[in-house]
Amino acid sequence: MVPHPLTPPDIFQHVRIIMGMVVGLSVTRLLTGLVRIIQHPNQTRIYPVHIGWVLTLLLMLMHFWWWELWLIELPAWTFETYLFLLLYAIILFFLSAFLFPESISDYTGYEDFFISRRKWFFSFFALTVIFDLFDTIIKGPAHYALFSIEYWFRIPIYLVLCGIAIISTDRQFHIGFVSLGLLYEISWIIRHFERLS
Repeated sequence: MVPHPLTPPDIFQHVRIIMGMVVGLSVTRLLTGLVRIIQHPNQTRIYPVHIGWVLTLLLMLMHFWWWELWLIELPAWTFETYLFLLLYAIILFFLSAFLFPESISDYTGYEDFFISRRKWFFSFFALTVIFDLFDTIIKGPAHYALFSIEYWFRIPIYLVLCGIAIISTDRQFHIGFVSLGLLYEISWIIRHFERLS
């Protein structure tokens, strides 16, 4: 009996399962951290910038799962494409783990923790920007044509801001970055991703 050949949509459904597992772990990490803060408000001093990045990352994870549905239109799959997407999801998990480690007992609170570990966080955040670029290219010219010239400005601006965030401990800069970043991400999703068609 000749086995039924797998179509690209069949392969996508298979790949989507493992990506969903990693994204699910990331969301779980963030939600568990937020619940811990609510349950024990006096245990650790919260930091608005940290909470802002938690909300931004939650939105990014939901958005990631939403936009990756476009991969169903990919005409052919390779192991390299699969590995790339899995690494992308793993980088998002690392960001979640950086925001909520097992313990921050070595720090005075989330502000001290976040500022101390910002180099790791923003290095991985910059990686997501680069991975997003390649993810967009994988989907083809018709896909990235949907985003206009704005997309090609968005990438270097985010990379520059991540570079500054790695170097700078300026609290005002970090407040501005997370605030504008969250608002821009909401705007980007509403303008380009409300419908997957």
